Amino acid sequence: MEFEEEVLEPVSPSAQYLKSSALLLTILAVLEFEVPVDDFQTMSLLKDVFLPINPRFSSVMVTDKKGVKKWKQVEVKLQDHVQVSVFPNGTTLDIYDDYFNEYLSMIAMDQLPQDQPLWEVHIIKYPTSNAAGSVVLKLHHALGNGYSLTGALLSSLQRADDPSLLPTFLHVN
Repeated sequence: MEFEEEVLEPVSPSAQYLKSSALLLTILAVLEFEVPVDDFQTMSLLKDVFLPINPRFSSVMVTDKKGVKKWKQVEVKLQDHVQVSVFPNGTTLDIYDDYFNEYLSMIAMDQLPQDQPLWEVHIIKYPTSNAAGSVVLKLHHALGNGYSLTGALLSSLQRADDPSLLPTFLHVN
């Protein structure tokens, strides 16, 4: 009895280059909320909404026998991708703004683990001058370009006051 070889999606030339030793690019998307962030809801959204948006969110880049890079689906363990920040409690919004900015700088500099899908979510339960809580998505650019990833992520959002309406966005200078 012959088994069919697993069908893998080819990796685009640009994604191969973006995940090379010559270049490493990640995208940080900051979602700020008017209400505190809930771990359970975040994990549920990741499992039920985020992962199904794009098969690359549950894939790793592998090289086949011919040296061709392809995306291979793997089981995603959400706990390996989600980190909850820890800041000192009971301080001012200005101090939390500083911690938040330092945290963003730190995660921007850290490399993503290469043995799992190339994304992370950071939950920040502390208020800042802009939000009651924040979620930071860190996505490797090999997963897609800014346009495709933004479109995919925005398609999963809805307004709390009226889910039939598109989300509104504020531009902050």
